[in-house]
Amino acid sequence: MPEMIRNIAIIAHVDHGKTTLVDAMLKQSGIFRENQVITERVMDSNDIEKERGITILAKNLSVHHNGYKINIVDTPGHADFGGEVERVLKMVDSVLLLVDAFDGPMPQTRFVLKKSLDLGIKPIVVINKIDRPGARPDEVVNLVFDLFCELNANEEQLDFPIVYSSAKLGFAKRELSDESSNLEPLFEMIQKRVAPPVVNPDAPFQMLVTSIDYNEYIGRIATGKIFNGRVKAGETIVAIDRQGKQTRGRISKLLGYEGLKQMEMAEASAGDIVTIAGFEEVGIGETLASAADPQPLPYVAIDEPTLSMNFMVSDSPFAGREGKYVTSRNIRDRLMKELRTNVSLRVEDTDNTDTFKVSGRGELHLSILIENMRREGFELSVSKPEVIFREIDGVRCEPMEYLVIDVPEEFQGTVIEKLGTRRAEMVSMQPMDGTNRLEFVIPARGLIGFRTEFLTDTRGTGVMNHTFHEYAPYKGPIVGRKNGVLISMENGETVAYSLFNLQDRGILFVAPGTDVYEGMIVGQHAKENDLVVNACRGKKLTNVRASGSDDAIRLTPPNVLTLEQALEYIDEDELVEVTPKSIRLRKRFLDANDRKRQEKTRK
Repeated sequence: MPEMIRNIAIIAHVDHGKTTLVDAMLKQSGIFRENQVITERVMDSNDIEKERGITILAKNLSVHHNGYKINIVDTPGHADFGGEVERVLKMVDSVLLLVDAFDGPMPQTRFVLKKSLDLGIKPIVVINKIDRPGARPDEVVNLVFDLFCELNANEEQLDFPIVYSSAKLGFAKRELSDESSNLEPLFEMIQKRVAPPVVNPDAPFQMLVTSIDYNEYIGRIATGKIFNGRVKAGETIVAIDRQGKQTRGRISKLLGYEGLKQMEMAEASAGDIVTIAGFEEVGIGETLASAADPQPLPYVAIDEPTLSMNFMVSDSPFAGREGKYVTSRNIRDRLMKELRTNVSLRVEDTDNTDTFKVSGRGELHLSILIENMRREGFELSVSKPEVIFREIDGVRCEPMEYLVIDVPEEFQGTVIEKLGTRRAEMVSMQPMDGTNRLEFVIPARGLIGFRTEFLTDTRGTGVMNHTFHEYAPYKGPIVGRKNGVLISMENGETVAYSLFNLQDRGILFVAPGTDVYEGMIVGQHAKENDLVVNACRGKKLTNVRASGSDDAIRLTPPNVLTLEQALEYIDEDELVEVTPKSIRLRKRFLDANDRKRQEKTRK
């Protein structure tokens, strides 16, 4: 019955405990057997989510409690995956807004809360991690209230209920002074304060598709909430796209959620969240409707991408050595497959048949795609990320980010100075227990390459978070990387003797015994210009030995860049070569003469 269904999404900033809270709710709802081995963060299903401890894809599950069926959607907390959150909010009737009792509201908290308030959703605020040292729950409640006011919440939304919890220890309480050993107060709050879905089970069938997946056995599957009517497995229904075009199809599988598992259903009715298979082509935001009376639901618009980069076929001398899929057809097919499920992504063909322009919501969004591709056996080259400019009322505008930095007092001067050169404007500064919270509005261009510099300047003690703010008029040029690079002059294997002599010239990116080729970047030059070096030259051996100079060579360990660091580091005339085993930096033109020619034409 719809009145016994509660549809909720858990939204929060990254690392505020959403997935851990879902774990605790599952354990206390009796989903698992007593002797069952349960992994931590059970909802983080793919390898990258487990490794990084972040949620990338929104996941559905359901729990039964006191006769109620609670459908829960665990959403990503990182700003780059905001597209996942936006479409999920159309499926639910309320949200649990999780806020860390120490950190308070953060950039992504602002973003997801604004989206939910705009849809008229009345959130339940959960102040999580109240067991954390330095927790300040009362102060955080006031900050959350200020945020609601700032985002123009209406009176009903401002009267939000509050639950205090520790997802890790598995308890929740209505008041800080209460005694509690379980999440019962949270379950009661959901049952009492979340409205049942407003639906009509007797009207013609309508379902809004909010996520798409692909199954090798049953093809494309569409997940969403049934807004009206009933539907049966085997029934013929209609898919209506955004232009109003209708496609008939038969439901080959109707799946519902019981705990973490998808179960086959004979029939589903309004208010429930289900998955339907049977259509070859169905997109996010489209409507599945009754064949007898097909009525479309309003289309869900997703915010546009703000960053783009070129994905190219690798033309390096090592192309095809480590990867299984290397041709433009392989790369194109993989990108088209990604478009089916990744709503915030855009892929365009370019003048060059071997190059594709891929646009996304941020560096992390695009780097996760590249990381998935290399794990699947793809080999490709990618260019420096560039922001997407827009013309608004005849003015050239660029994306701005809302940046929040927590930094110890001793480093704040350096951070403010560095951000000043990147065209950042300070919005506020608040002292917090030995650290200061600095808030800025900064061009998205200014953040490219800043994270590594920031961690070095703050000796790893600073924390930075950012989310898309708005498009604003172009702020002027920003100085990029200040140092040049060390470029290999020949193909071969690096030798310790050569690297020892080169380490005075800058910071090395390669260890002895690494295969390199002409035009590959082997390190960062200490000066502003690029320097062509020989990293493969061995020492000529003779019978003469000199005490002192023939001692064992001591090399500084190389600075091996991760994929995100490499994408941030490269300049416009450089590429990152990505293979299943290696991440290499290289010049776009490998031959030194070609580079000189290109430089002259540019001038």
